Amino acid sequence: MTRISTVVRGLATTLAALLAVTAASVPARATPEPVAPPDFVALHGVDPTIIQEIRYFTPHNFVGEPVDGYRQPLCILTRPAARALRTAQRELLRQGYSLKVYDCYRPQRAVDHFVRWAEDLDDQRTKPEFYPNVDKSRLFADGYIAEKSGHSRGSTVDLTLVKLPARPARPQHPGQPPAPCFAPKDERYPDSSVDMGTGYDCFDTLSHTLDPRIKGEQRANRLLLKNTLEGLGFVNLAEEWWHYTFKPETHPDTYFDFPVSRSSLTGRH
Repeated sequence: MTRISTVVRGLATTLAALLAVTAASVPARATPEPVAPPDFVALHGVDPTIIQEIRYFTPHNFVGEPVDGYRQPLCILTRPAARALRTAQRELLRQGYSLKVYDCYRPQRAVDHFVRWAEDLDDQRTKPEFYPNVDKSRLFADGYIAEKSGHSRGSTVDLTLVKLPARPARPQHPGQPPAPCFAPKDERYPDSSVDMGTGYDCFDTLSHTLDPRIKGEQRANRLLLKNTLEGLGFVNLAEEWWHYTFKPETHPDTYFDFPVSRSSLTGRH
């Protein structure tokens, strides 16, 4: 090897080493967190009188732990859906009731969490309460779990009614085994809502809105919620008495993944 070749090779090696050090010293840019489009709003800013009990922020849900993407107990919806709920609330307040929301916008990462949980057949912790009569291997086939949810489009809400004046739910006794979600109301998980015949997220045909086995006061409560919301443009999912979608949807084909948090709304500015 000639002297010139040796010098050139040495310079090339030195340059490569410098480039490697420089590249290593530059911090990798974090992927920015997605934020909500401008037409998404916090429900409490539209109507602060609507009660919120965001179940997926808590461990009391069918997954058995706080769900991915729920960073704050906050109801976020498209503005038309939130305004329609405000109108429904005004009608119900005159009759001595308030709406209470369990879930509103749901990020895709939360739906992915549901899917992972459903695929883990060894995790049966919540079966006694939420799906006592359903084999977990059937949750996809029976339609209880899916890879996409209308909630991720921003105009779907899970909700119930509370009789006014609203009273706190009775405390749950420590160590008390969970009762099935279709047990009598006094035996189910404590909830301040009226009796709808089952608890929220009860994976059972008794949750079908017009199931003929639901009668009397329970049926009347379901129909009050249904008739009030459907008169304002909401459409009920027949298999879930708590599930309503405002039509026409603002984003009928888009499944969003920004977190449920105030920063998802304020960060977009």
